[in-house]
Amino acid sequence: MSKTSTKGIWKVLSASSMGTMIEWYDFYIFGSLAVVISTKFFPGDNPTAAFLSTLATFAAGFVVRPFGALFFGRLGDIIGRKYTFMATLLLMGGSTFLIGCIPSYETIGFIAPLLVLILRLLQGLALGGEYGGAATYVAEHAPVGQRGYWTSWIQTTATVGLFISLMVILATKTVLSAEDFDIWGWRVPFWVSIVMVGVSYLIRKNMDESPEFAKAKKEGTTSSNPLKESFGNRYNLKFVLLALFGATMGQGVVWYTGQFYAMSFMKTVMNVESSQVDTLLGIALLLGTPFFIVFGWLSDKVGRKYIMMGGMLLAIFLYRPIYKAMYTITDTTLKTEITEKTKTTVELTAAKDSVYTTHKEFSDGTVLIEKTTHFAAKKDAQVSTAVTISTSDEWNLILLVFVQVLFVTMVYGPIAAFLVEMFPVKIRYTSMSLPYHVGNGIFGGLLPAISTYFVTHAKNSGKADFYLDGLWYPIVIASICFVIGMIYIDNKNKTTHL
Repeated sequence: MSKTSTKGIWKVLSASSMGTMIEWYDFYIFGSLAVVISTKFFPGDNPTAAFLSTLATFAAGFVVRPFGALFFGRLGDIIGRKYTFMATLLLMGGSTFLIGCIPSYETIGFIAPLLVLILRLLQGLALGGEYGGAATYVAEHAPVGQRGYWTSWIQTTATVGLFISLMVILATKTVLSAEDFDIWGWRVPFWVSIVMVGVSYLIRKNMDESPEFAKAKKEGTTSSNPLKESFGNRYNLKFVLLALFGATMGQGVVWYTGQFYAMSFMKTVMNVESSQVDTLLGIALLLGTPFFIVFGWLSDKVGRKYIMMGGMLLAIFLYRPIYKAMYTITDTTLKTEITEKTKTTVELTAAKDSVYTTHKEFSDGTVLIEKTTHFAAKKDAQVSTAVTISTSDEWNLILLVFVQVLFVTMVYGPIAAFLVEMFPVKIRYTSMSLPYHVGNGIFGGLLPAISTYFVTHAKNSGKADFYLDGLWYPIVIASICFVIGMIYIDNKNKTTHL
């Protein structure tokens, strides 16, 4: 492929993007179903602890991503891009399918969460090798001066994967009854992934090696020890650290706040009905995804730095007002209850537990259903709340999440091209993968668990605005990254790295 030709690049892009999208789909099903999974694979006597344990298991998959980046990055720089990210695809797909097959905690006890954890770790290792391979592969096919545009298509795959996971879950819930979905239907999205993985594998199998890597291999200039050259060389290590602390660390927390924390916040803090959250988030993601391409293209014209830093800065100053506005939408203390429509029913379960269900309607169209279960075997009670909001409030929430997705597209759209251009061909896969996955896997992946803990602690402490405490983590991390990035990152795009 010539330096200016785009012939054949759509084939390269399609194969790379489809596989990467499926891997993100596989990875995010777990997070999307965290509320349900917490009741299946963990002890049910403490719902809050079970949910936090689920988030911790979810985060574990992110924590091992840097190790996957090192292992598969090394392979990618030695044997090639193509075969390495074919292996990551199969590892991810197999792990996802098997999670859907694990018996519940009630059936096999503590073996269930242990098996889930092992498979999550395998997922994390696979994803650690996937992204660097796909981004490098596309960038090495892209014409000069267009890397931002072409690699930004890869950037859409994480959001598209999340969007499709939400839609598959929503479709499954629509087809099945609530009881069937709770018993076995939640496993369906895990099983579906194996079909998509098979299709993607067949497509990737017919791809050629990256032209830049093939040229380096032919000339004998590939690295025999990518890890040593990437991290043992002080000059290159400086760029690795700059990529992490000046870009990917902040990008990671903005990404997960704008998408995953927003979803978790709506479901567990605002108590919005789960299917309604999936729909709202899906619409916001659908509206926001094209902006990955817009900002990737724009970064080719004006440079990567100021677009990424701008996204972080907007997030730092606007997160608290946005989440305050979100919380207000379902704050029933600010609404007028239609008292004549309030009703309470009592049901006795087979275990002799008493379940009190209270149905409330409000003048703005909000419906609240509160279930209080008094257990016969113990003295405490368990309360669960589900809020269904009106159409006008739905669009208000979509707008507030969409704005957060815009921040995501600003920091994430240009970053693949930014990372590729920092490192030479022979160690590119290894060098770019590590800072990306530390920034996203460690700083970003830990965000749902850390932020949820902050909110829970603040609520237990009686803080009036407890729901905003979870935002301190992304705000502080993004602020540190913004300062480092503004001082040390060069805004000039590079076509080579000496």
